Amino acid sequence: MRNVNVELITESVKKLCMDANYYLGEDVVEAIEHAVGKEESPLGREILKQILENAEIAKSEQMPLCQDTGLAAIFVELGQEVHIEGGRFEDAIQEGVRQGYAEGYLRKSIVEDPLRRKNTGDNTPAVISTRVVSGDKVKITILPKGGGSENMSAIRMLKPSDGEEGVKSFVVETVRKAGGNPCPPIIVGVGIGGSFDKCAYLAKKALLRQVGSAHPDPYYAEMEKELLERVNNTGVGPQGLGGRITALAVHIEAHPCHIASLPAAVNTQCHSARHKEIVI
Repeated sequence: MRNVNVELITESVKKLCMDANYYLGEDVVEAIEHAVGKEESPLGREILKQILENAEIAKSEQMPLCQDTGLAAIFVELGQEVHIEGGRFEDAIQEGVRQGYAEGYLRKSIVEDPLRRKNTGDNTPAVISTRVVSGDKVKITILPKGGGSENMSAIRMLKPSDGEEGVKSFVVETVRKAGGNPCPPIIVGVGIGGSFDKCAYLAKKALLRQVGSAHPDPYYAEMEKELLERVNNTGVGPQGLGGRITALAVHIEAHPCHIASLPAAVNTQCHSARHKEIVI
C-alpha cells in the first residue's frame, strides 16, 4: 500500500489547470499545421495560421488560449494500492481547481445552480470521473471544456436496426447543425453503446486521445476515417466560414449495450483542444 497525501493531489491539479489552459498540446499543434497544407480555402488557411499564432502567444506569455477557460472535467485512474491520507480525495481535487483558476487568472465559468445562475466565483465544482485500476499510482487528466463546443454536443437513443449507418448519419448531422458555433476545426468525440449516460461519458473520454490516433480495433479505425472524411465534406470549414477542414479528428469509444438499445453520443471539442495529465 502506497500513501499519497491530499496536498500533493491539490498541488498537481492546480498546475494542471494552468498548464492545460496555457499550452496547446503538441498533437493538436501538429494536426493544425498539417491542416494548413490541406485546407483549400484561402480564408480557412489564414484562420488556421492565426490559431497557431494564438497558441504561440499563449505559450510565451503564459496566458489562456481562450477566454473561455472551461468547466474542469477531471478524469482519475486511482490505483487500488493507493491510500489517500490527510483528507478527502475529491475535496483535494476541488481545492486544486479552486487554486489553479485563481492563481492562473482563469475565467470562473461555473454557476452553483443551473436555473438561478449565481456564479460560484472559483470555477468549482469540477466534474470528476474516477475509475479504480490496478497498481499504486494516481493518474489525473484535466479537460477544460468550453461552453460553446459543449453546447453543440448531442445524444440519441437509436434503434439497433439503425446500425452503423444510423450512427454515422447522426454524427455528421450533429456537426453540420453545429456549424461554426463550436469554433472549428473541431475534434469529434463519439460514444457508442453502454447506456444513456455511459455513451455520453465515452464521447467525452474519446477527446482525451492523441489527436488523430486510430482506434485499436480496425473496424472502428476505419469508421473514424470515413466519418472524418464525411464531416470534412460538409464544407463548414475553419470557424464555420467555409473550407475543407471542419474537423481535425474523429475519435470513437464503444461499450457493450442492451440487445434492445443503440445509444450514441457526440461530444464536440473546439480547436483549443486542451487536456493535460499527470501520474503521481
